[in-house]
Parts: sequence; C-alpha cells; structure tokens
Amino acid sequence: MNKTAQTDYDIHPLINQRWSPRAFRNEMPPRDALLRLFEAARWAPSSGNGQPWQFVVTSQENPQAYEKLFTTLHPANQAWVGSAPLLVMAVMEALRDNGRSNLWAPYDLGQAVANLAIQATAEGLFVHQMAGFDREQAKAAFNLPEQFEPMTVFVIGYLGDPDSLSEDLRERELAPRERKPLSSFTYENEWDQPLER
Repeated sequence: MNKTAQTDYDIHPLINQRWSPRAFRNEMPPRDALLRLFEAARWAPSSGNGQPWQFVVTSQENPQAYEKLFTTLHPANQAWVGSAPLLVMAVMEALRDNGRSNLWAPYDLGQAVANLAIQATAEGLFVHQMAGFDREQAKAAFNLPEQFEPMTVFVIGYLGDPDSLSEDLRERELAPRERKPLSSFTYENEWDQPLER
C-alpha cells in the first residue's frame, strides 16, 4: 500500500514515505535491521549531548515480556497492536546527573524516536507510536529507576493487510494522509505572519 505524502514542496523520500500503519505482519525483522534502528536513535541530537533516552524492546519471541508491555496499552491500541512483532517502550531520563530536572528530555527523546522512524522507513519497516498507555503501570512492570519516565510505546514491523483490521480502523488505514498547511504554523519575523514563498 502506497501512502506517500502529497507535499507542497519536495522533501526527502524517506520522510515522504514514513507513516504510521495499524496493520502489521507478524514477521520478525532481521536482528541487524533492528540494531540499525537504535543506532539511528543513538545519533540523534540532544541538549548538552545528554542523550536522555532509553528503550525497552519486547518481541513476540518472548511472550511474557511482550504481554507485560501490551497490558499497559489502552484498549483502543490493544485492538490492533497484537500482530506487530516488536513492542518498544521509549523512556526518558528526567533528571540530569546533578539531580536537576532535564526540561529538554522529552524533546530529545522525540528526536531519537524520529531518527529511528526514518531509519525504519529506509529498512522497509514501519513504526507506530502511541501515547495511549498507562505510564505508571509500565514503570512498575519494568522496575524503572525513579529518575526514568516512560513517554511512549511504539510498534515496529512490516506492513500488514488492512483487511485484518476492524472496519473503522481499516477506513482510517486507507484514508489519505493529511497535514495542516505551512502557513498555519510557520511565521516570519513576528507571530501570526505566515512564512510564504
């Protein structure tokens, strides 16, 4: 299925082709491909080069660990996630070494996951990130130290058959991708003055 973005300006094909499906094949990616995804995350920029990201990777090959993370998901996500071979928790280190809050940790973690998602596209894989999960349950289930906070859970896998989804999810899967126009969020010189050609 091709859901290449219909952009107003040319962008890199990997960004153009990246999207977040819900239908996944239950097929494990090669280990080397998986490691390249996290290598891409490793080289993301971060404030002060703090690199405040951690990842807990579970797979269908270890059903007990996978189920432990799966049960933290909201029911709406559980409805489609089960066929994905990999379920990953993205975690930020909320405190710096000096004990102070790292206000930029969520931003930095987001950049690491964005790198990972683009690398996944290069590998023929797809990533779907979810905010819909119980953070406290996840933190307790995996015994995260106090200074670490789960931020999102995401799946990694190969694109599956949309017909495997419920009717409402299938409609969303097949719908065209949409984005706000640039003029609605990019300003030049002062607030609310759109950046134009």
